[in-house]
Amino acid sequence: MKDGHVHTFFCPHGTNDKIDDYIQRALQLGYTEITFAEHAPLPEGFIDPTPLQDSAMAHEDLDSYFQAIAEAKQRYAGKIKINTGFEVDFIEGFEGQTTTFLNKYGPLLDDGVLSVHFLKNMSGTYDCLDYSPDDFGKMAEAYGSVEKVHRHYYQTVLKSILADLGPYKPKRIGHITLANKFRLKYPLKKDCTDEIIEILEKVSELGYELDYNGAGTAKPLCREPYPPDWVINEARDRGIKLVYGSDAHQAKELGQGLESMGIKK
Repeated sequence: MKDGHVHTFFCPHGTNDKIDDYIQRALQLGYTEITFAEHAPLPEGFIDPTPLQDSAMAHEDLDSYFQAIAEAKQRYAGKIKINTGFEVDFIEGFEGQTTTFLNKYGPLLDDGVLSVHFLKNMSGTYDCLDYSPDDFGKMAEAYGSVEKVHRHYYQTVLKSILADLGPYKPKRIGHITLANKFRLKYPLKKDCTDEIIEILEKVSELGYELDYNGAGTAKPLCREPYPPDWVINEARDRGIKLVYGSDAHQAKELGQGLESMGIKK
């Protein structure tokens, strides 16, 4: 049992739960391995478009983050394998800054996830895809339709897979159907099967992994994992490795979505 995508109190939109709270919960669930994949600091020069600008951890907290995970590894040695990781944002136009960051901090990591949350829009500014239903609705209006938002998202995910971010680029692609977060309020009239299949083909070709993310099951306007079952089946058919991730931002969220995999908590 591995959870490859867990956040911590270093996330400004997360929780005050301590590292120990997460690990104790992980042990209760029978985990043998856990990756703390905190939102890496956003690239230098990028302005977080969310109202509170709280999408990622602060640069000044990096040393404390690494120290906290290192101390936890010592405390729980022999009980659970703990990985130091990041969830790294792919932001179109900031590939150079992201590579520089990874070149500096990549040697300190055991694991990682590469995700898309921000989309570069037609005006050259950025939107946060998953911030709120209202913001998603505004994006759909600005982009022209819900379908156009989804397609732009999948096009950006494909760019993240193809991007040269240096030797420490994470090889696991995070929540590839995150555009579905508000699907019950903003349903697709025409699905994006072709775009998703193209992503899977490239993931398979490059030998990358997929984050099987349980967070969507807990979102009231989603109620399915990222990605859903049909995508999981297509991934398996292509020999793509799937790594479960709770995407927990609180200790109590560890294990969310496991029921969708047929595993009881």
